[in-house]
Amino acid sequence: MNSQAKPASHWLVTTQWLQDHLDAPDIVVVDGSYFLSTMKRNAREEYLTAHIPGAVFLDIDEVKDRTSDLPHMMPTPEGFSSAMRQLGIGDGQTIVVYDGIGLFSAPRVWWMFRVFGARDVFILDGGMPKWKAEGRPIDFGEVRRTPRHFTPRVNHGAIADVADVRKALAGSAQVVDARSAGRFAGTAPEPRPGLPSGHMPGALNLPWESIVEDGRLVSQDRISQAFSDAGVDINKPVVTTCGSGVSAAILWLALDAIGKEPKALYDGSWTEWASRGDLPIETEG
Repeated sequence: MNSQAKPASHWLVTTQWLQDHLDAPDIVVVDGSYFLSTMKRNAREEYLTAHIPGAVFLDIDEVKDRTSDLPHMMPTPEGFSSAMRQLGIGDGQTIVVYDGIGLFSAPRVWWMFRVFGARDVFILDGGMPKWKAEGRPIDFGEVRRTPRHFTPRVNHGAIADVADVRKALAGSAQVVDARSAGRFAGTAPEPRPGLPSGHMPGALNLPWESIVEDGRLVSQDRISQAFSDAGVDINKPVVTTCGSGVSAAILWLALDAIGKEPKALYDGSWTEWASRGDLPIETEG
């Protein structure tokens, strides 16, 4: 893929655009990196060692619903607003999110901002790997911004719970799972110890890696083809899901890129579904 090719989504901004706007007073850059335990990487340490100048670090394992035992569930509006105030992110700003893989957790952070009512929030195309590869400026240490007021305007309908997913599986929408084919089939283990692999009966599988190449979202034509190959009718409602609500947001971004924004994202995802013990699990092979 040409490094200068136009991004597949209007929510993606180029590295050159961001560098040109780094000093703009209304721009705030957010490192939204998150890594699975199997990746053996520490997001906060990597941020402190090297980040895009002026970037603040948003840790989805900190900005979360603290009453839930599930990983990084959506925080309350008050909790999100408070966390954004501390980071210096407020109303009227243009937010640009990136991550250390290229395109993995940034869509989740982008989706969180949008669910809480932020309008001008974008993702850096290619993320930190592309930024570094191009020799663009790097800073280190913690960034402290002046506190800003963030007014949450929550789109509750974008967040699916178990009841919503059961209705979808019964026919109201298509449930599309972003996990790997092996985890979906039940032939490969989950990264979370003790959690069985497999899938919800009736769910469809589109591994997020199939629509991301070199840390970038593939073209709109390839996105459409990937969903078609997975058996998804993009003209019908979709609920996205994954392991813990992170890569499900990549599917959201991809569907939005082709003008088919999903109905909802299942926040608890497979971690909740498979750990409850009272919900059906299907395996193959």
